[in-house]
Amino acid sequence: MRTLVCLAVALGFSAALAQEPAAIYPFKAIRLFGQGTGSTADYLSRFVAQRLQERWGQPVIVDSRSGAGGTIPTDIVAKSPPDGYNLVMGHAGPFVSAVTLYAKTLPYDPLKDFEPVTMVGTGVTVLVIHPSIPASTAQEFIAYAKRKGDLSYASAGNGTISHLTGELLKSVSGAPLLHVPYKSAGNALTAVLSGEVPVSFLSPVTAHAQLKSGKLRALAVSSAMRFPGTPDIPSAVEAGISGMEAKLWFGVFAPARTPAPIVAKLNGALGEILRAPETQDTFLKQGVAATASSPDELRDWVRSEVARWTPVIQNAGIRAD
Repeated sequence: MRTLVCLAVALGFSAALAQEPAAIYPFKAIRLFGQGTGSTADYLSRFVAQRLQERWGQPVIVDSRSGAGGTIPTDIVAKSPPDGYNLVMGHAGPFVSAVTLYAKTLPYDPLKDFEPVTMVGTGVTVLVIHPSIPASTAQEFIAYAKRKGDLSYASAGNGTISHLTGELLKSVSGAPLLHVPYKSAGNALTAVLSGEVPVSFLSPVTAHAQLKSGKLRALAVSSAMRFPGTPDIPSAVEAGISGMEAKLWFGVFAPARTPAPIVAKLNGALGEILRAPETQDTFLKQGVAATASSPDELRDWVRSEVARWTPVIQNAGIRAD
């Protein structure tokens, strides 16, 4: 009898210890790794970091790093202690494309080395061109690109959604575009603004100010229907390029084996932030739909995106270098 009592006490104590991290979390600064200053991932990272900091009274530091399609900061978080104090704003580059691009050298497994927390936002990319290109519609642009035969498009890096969308456009339209990868969406934007590379596929948040000022021209968004955040830009279907559908998405991930109560606490707080009308309105103005999810829903999404894009990357012969 005494043995059973001791066992029950021990089990109860262990359960209490398991709950303790969540009870006191967070008691110090949280670091949220973003990807590429000026990118949508960077913007969303800073938005949710500020709201979490206001909610919890602890610093939430955004650490944005460029290069290698977002795999560098993602790898840092994969190797961080599983305590909820190092998170990453994931997206298609490091969590989907990298699986194929770096099949032999990727230092982490997007499905095994992370605990999904929540989806943060979904959106579209925008086909943008420098005003020097004599085209006001997507069809005019495609015809011009075919005549020229050597137009280049800028992306945020190999395997990023801007790269994949460009390959989709080439595939469905036959436009012979040449890919020029940059280290981040901000760098790609600078290249297009200068006319160095006259075409790109940028998120609305990245190109918002330049589109509004007329420094860039938007021809279509990468979806079958118009996106609520950019109602004046035609959908790919309306623009006559059906098949150029590529969803931009962003989600928060923690290292694998982060205690479930901490993941649940993060999910709950972020979910409340994302469902707030202020957040919904702010995100839409930047071309992103605030989209909260359960951890399992985010995990299933990553798995389905890997299955969808792997053959696209392989068929296009996309390489990491």
